[in-house]
Amino acid sequence: MISIRPARRDELDLLSDLALRSKGFWGYDDEFLEACRAELTITRNRLKTESIRVAEDDSRVIGFFALLVRGEQAELMDLFVAPDHIGSGAGRALWDDAVEVARRQGATRLRIEADPNAEAWYRRRGAALVGEAPSGSIPGRMLPVLELHLA
Repeated sequence: MISIRPARRDELDLLSDLALRSKGFWGYDDEFLEACRAELTITRNRLKTESIRVAEDDSRVIGFFALLVRGEQAELMDLFVAPDHIGSGAGRALWDDAVEVARRQGATRLRIEADPNAEAWYRRRGAALVGEAPSGSIPGRMLPVLELHLA
């Protein structure tokens, strides 16, 4: 059974590693993943400024999300599931929790800069494509930007 709880400070390295492994699920090479490392690192500062929550199954961390809320605008900074749990419902559980956390914190819109491979997944959850943004890790790469209205 999947449960979701706040991330702990002692899990930062574990979450950063999980993000890279999950990103690698899409077949990106080592050079690409290394270029993404800094952007996907979960730091103590991020733990203070973002809502970071983990999904567990039998006390094992299998995924997490990071959410930044500023007024009515929320941004899903990360949502990653361990490769061996993709398709298990963990991603959906994390998504549902992220939407609820954003609403509780007063957001009316949820913005997502998605990996192109995840765009369809977010669209199936009601997010609409609203544009694109440059990758923070890979020069010249553009990412789809999606938005979900929460009101």
